[in-house]
Amino acid sequence: MKSKHIIWGLSLALSLPLNAQNTSWTSLFNGKNLKGWKKICGKADFDVKEGIITGKAKTGTPNTFLITENEYGDFILEFDFKAEEGVNSGVQFRSKVQENLVTGYQYEIDPAAQNSGTVYDENGRGWLYSLNNNQLAKKAYKPAEWNTARIEAAGKSIRTWINGVPCAEIWDDAIPRGFIALQVHQIENKKDEGKLIAWKNIRICTANLENALIPNQKTIVEINCIDNSLSEREKAENWKLLWDGQTTNGWRGAKIDQFPEKGWAIEHGILKVQQSSGAESNNGGDIVTTAKYKNFILRVDFKITEGANSGIKYFVDPYLNRGEGSAIGCEFQLLDDLRHPDAKLGVKGNRTLGSLYDLIPAPDAKPFDINRFNTAVIIVNGNHVEHWLNNVKLIEYERNNQMWNALVAYSKYADWPSFGNAVEGNILLQDHGDETWFKNIKIKELP
Repeated sequence: MKSKHIIWGLSLALSLPLNAQNTSWTSLFNGKNLKGWKKICGKADFDVKEGIITGKAKTGTPNTFLITENEYGDFILEFDFKAEEGVNSGVQFRSKVQENLVTGYQYEIDPAAQNSGTVYDENGRGWLYSLNNNQLAKKAYKPAEWNTARIEAAGKSIRTWINGVPCAEIWDDAIPRGFIALQVHQIENKKDEGKLIAWKNIRICTANLENALIPNQKTIVEINCIDNSLSEREKAENWKLLWDGQTTNGWRGAKIDQFPEKGWAIEHGILKVQQSSGAESNNGGDIVTTAKYKNFILRVDFKITEGANSGIKYFVDPYLNRGEGSAIGCEFQLLDDLRHPDAKLGVKGNRTLGSLYDLIPAPDAKPFDINRFNTAVIIVNGNHVEHWLNNVKLIEYERNNQMWNALVAYSKYADWPSFGNAVEGNILLQDHGDETWFKNIKIKELP
């Protein structure tokens, strides 16, 4: 195993700026005792032996934390950790105590779920980054062996690594400063009593960070946690806000030249469809972008209320249907599958959440939580289209071909000429009379 550590060290050294070797590091653990640390919240035990801090799982107690006496804002933190099978743990950073609960960012240590190295907001927003599309990070953790962690917190940028493999990249400003803490997670099962999590080589750099930050190779996705904003990376990658979070700029009614006077509301950075009769486009009506789009990646955070029906449409021609009902276009269905009758209509579930409405069904099992915001992504590249939900691809299809035209011919869109084959169109948010929330509406146009 020594050779792997040598290879990792060489790869990290090669990725650092040349002057990184002159960066000043401070040990947070003296290797002898817990001077500079204190235990809070729970009753699990921490011990020190042979330069290692060990935490021992204990029943009948909440999460236990060993926190630093000092607080830190911008820094690079490195440490080694080893967890027994079944142990859930983590390392808090930029954290506080509020109402006897630790809050703040956590570098997750969760071998069972293969989430080690990602970022969790303890007693706050929950998971801030998913490893679903980062299989290298999922595989980088070494069970029952020492692993090396790295956290870079520089302003709004937070990045993490495990054994030299990039795990998470976040843009956030919610928690600027706080303590660092080692966690022993609460356990419910008596068989987990006494299981161990260990840390060593805990060191921090707080000055001249620019000399030691790893250059961003943009090999993993960045998650921007600041609502209705663009990160520096997003700007560099030509993302644009389709909605600014405050005004109706860039949007109008699908069947009128201005934004609807009723049926929609802007509250605390959220664009809301207001509850009405549940009828399609019968209150404020659908809204569309004033601009048209051809090839793009569209991201929309949405939250639906229980029993709600709504949708995100693309390749919309607002002039196809000037009568009753919704404007016509391809639709990423937004639906409470458990409670809305539409889920059982159509053919083989092609009106359920994430489906291409009335045409192609999404899988029955999909990552969705009605109690929080979820992220819909639509990718259009020529005739190839994909629907994603919370980082999981649901469907993909090709349009402008014989198979597509046959599919349309057996759908509710059969009477609309050349449905779905347009070169470009408007993007639409649907008013289906059920309260639905939207935010973080962004687009990246493709060549």
